[in-house]
Amino acid sequence: MIENAERSIWRATSPRIEADAELPAESDVVVAGAGLAGAAAALMLSSRGHRVVLLDAAAVGARTTGDSTAKLSLLQGRTLSTLLERPGPAALRAYAEANSHAQVWLRDRLHGTGAEERRTAYTYATGVEGDEAVRREAEACVLAGLDVRVHGRGDIGLPFPVSSSLELEDQSQLHPMAVLAQLVRDARRHGTVVVEHCRLRAVHDEAEGLVVETARGRVRARRLILATGFPALDRDAFFARLTPSRQFVGAYRLPAGMAAPDGIYLSVDRISRSLRTARGEGGETLLVVGGNSYFPGRDPDTSQRLDALDRWTSIAFPGAVRTHWWAAQDYRMANGRPFMGPISGHDGRVLAAMGFAKWGMTNAVAAAIALAGHAEGSPPEWAAPFADRAVGRRGAGEMLKSNAEVAGRVVTGWTRPQESYRDADGSARARVIRRGVLSVAESVVDGTHCAVSAVCTHLGGVLRWNSAERSWDCPLHGSRFAPDGRVLEGPAKHDLKPKGGAS
Repeated sequence: MIENAERSIWRATSPRIEADAELPAESDVVVAGAGLAGAAAALMLSSRGHRVVLLDAAAVGARTTGDSTAKLSLLQGRTLSTLLERPGPAALRAYAEANSHAQVWLRDRLHGTGAEERRTAYTYATGVEGDEAVRREAEACVLAGLDVRVHGRGDIGLPFPVSSSLELEDQSQLHPMAVLAQLVRDARRHGTVVVEHCRLRAVHDEAEGLVVETARGRVRARRLILATGFPALDRDAFFARLTPSRQFVGAYRLPAGMAAPDGIYLSVDRISRSLRTARGEGGETLLVVGGNSYFPGRDPDTSQRLDALDRWTSIAFPGAVRTHWWAAQDYRMANGRPFMGPISGHDGRVLAAMGFAKWGMTNAVAAAIALAGHAEGSPPEWAAPFADRAVGRRGAGEMLKSNAEVAGRVVTGWTRPQESYRDADGSARARVIRRGVLSVAESVVDGTHCAVSAVCTHLGGVLRWNSAERSWDCPLHGSRFAPDGRVLEGPAKHDLKPKGGAS
């Protein structure tokens, strides 16, 4: 049931996104990270007369936005009941208001573009454990002011039994690269300068503002907005408060005569599944399936997760053929809510957004609204809970548990013997070996040999091979590196050092 390889359907069908060649010497605001949060913030500020530079270490939409399942929905699985439990009703209402404003703002910009399709959203369960989660989420939705319908067993457009579900009409599925293309086009029309392959290096304070150092030179600015998923500058040790989560997503062609589900769906069972549709490269309707998230760097064989996704889809939709697959990484804050506000130091002139917990289509835009408001000295009233860096008692407990696991992974990584990995088709092999006191990550991918340090440049975790994506992933905080050592994502800022030829 497999046709081709690793590339999101959104990238395969992305419109051209124009960028600029030169980095200006001065700006009012520098925005680092050209995903949805960064592009939206750049548009908001430039449309109000601010000079804005939008930077990305790779390309527009190169990370989470371009790899998401792209649901613009206020019905979000277990999210609202989790917020109600912790931090509580006030944060729940603020979150719902923030997401509602974000949905309206983005829809206004996408009207008539074809980047948005209205759909009914469903949260569903297939067993007793999931039924309890549906019940709790229904209560939270009522407190949040959402007009959800609660269903028991019945047909919600899926080809398998559902034991209970929630329904919310008039939500949306997006083509995230088409969304970015529209926002970047509008931002550039208002004067935003967009510079790709321009990694943020550092920021320094001046009497009148900031000096922002990048891989392509310096920019003087009054404000810096970090919209990089994981903060590109981390004076607040956010790495200890953020938990990374990665999941595989596949696009599937269904056999003739089999109708694709018409809504957008997310299960709340122990192993979650996300479903929606998308247009393929030839205009055909494809089924997009994701779920079963995991902590990067902690799986012994990630290709098994991709195989499990294929198996589940072939059972639920017999005859489905995978045409594309990809993976997306996101982060959750220990206190259960996104962060959108000033970080420590720099006299409040450096702002950041993170911890969208897989609901970036709404949370990224809400963050842009909040940070644009902070940059102008007038954030919306609902933004206050999201600028609080405190984690609370339960968040602190979650941090202690997470960081104890991290410490255990450090010890395991440094004491375990040599590990070897091989793809099922034999086109790649990798191993971690010891050379004296050094740990070396060796790989051979499609005949190309690489040998680099096996130690993450963030906090020294020993890396593990990601057999599906052919990358070296860190089990501590989710940094990822290409076989040649280049940083792909996560808190790591420096490439792995080469360690001689592979064997």
